[in-house]
Amino acid sequence: MLTAPELSAEIHVPVKTLAQWRYLGMGPSYLKLGGHVRYRRSDVDAWLDGCRHDAAS
Repeated sequence: MLTAPELSAEIHVPVKTLAQWRYLGMGPSYLKLGGHVRYRRSDVDAWLDGCRHDAAS
């Protein structure tokens, strides 16, 4: 499980952007455990795969 600051550092996006994406229903799926946002590694990886654009050869 990743915290918002950990994910932010990993994908080089501000924590505030992650919060905005959550509000807008964008970004990776997340859980709220005890009032704290957590991201599953598998959800983050799936979301990143969906964002991928292959270069034309």
